[in-house]
Amino acid sequence: MLGHHYTHSFLETAVASVNAGCNLELSYGLRNNVFMHIPQALAMGNITLQMLRDRVRPLFYTRMRLGEFDPPAMNPYSSLDLSVVQSPEHRNLSLEAAVKSFVLLKNVRGTLPLRAQDLSGQRLAVVGPFADNPRVLFGDYAPVPEPQYIYTPRRGLEVLGANVSFTAGCSEPRCQRYLRAELVRVVGAADVVLVCLGTGVDVETEARDRSDLSLPGHQLELLQDAVQ
Repeated sequence: MLGHHYTHSFLETAVASVNAGCNLELSYGLRNNVFMHIPQALAMGNITLQMLRDRVRPLFYTRMRLGEFDPPAMNPYSSLDLSVVQSPEHRNLSLEAAVKSFVLLKNVRGTLPLRAQDLSGQRLAVVGPFADNPRVLFGDYAPVPEPQYIYTPRRGLEVLGANVSFTAGCSEPRCQRYLRAELVRVVGAADVVLVCLGTGVDVETEARDRSDLSLPGHQLELLQDAVQ
């Protein structure tokens, strides 16, 4: 509210927030956050003790239901480790969720899906800054799994036994430096080309928005060269 000039100080923001029913502040990285001014607002009479109790009660009720105050031995999740979290059963469920979340906007002449049995003898080119860079595959607030479980498009296709050639064209999503000659060489020798483009957290995250929906840097040029 302060950033949008609805209020003019942290104290005023705390008063407005509590009176509006807000009982939780997300202020990561701030030592002197908004709700630190609640005692001052209470002393000045801007909020009442009963109102403060009403705001705090559901917070602690939820935390108690979640077991935050229970002894660790009572928490059934405390005994879980990566052997459970990264078990084949859970990884297969994650794979199923990923497959079912894909959105196919256009499928000219039934090009997809690419089947392993159809790739024998085919030459595949996997190109683009997202083709083989595990770091850029995860969005903002996404947990990064164990490296051994990360499959880039290039790695996934190689597992199928296909004859895969690769070039990034540009090493990062901003794509400021584009190696066109290398891309044309790799794409020109291929029967099937997969172009992996996007933005990623290097280009946009929370509080870092783009002014348009264009592909960053030379990515559109990379795509056009691959198509041609």
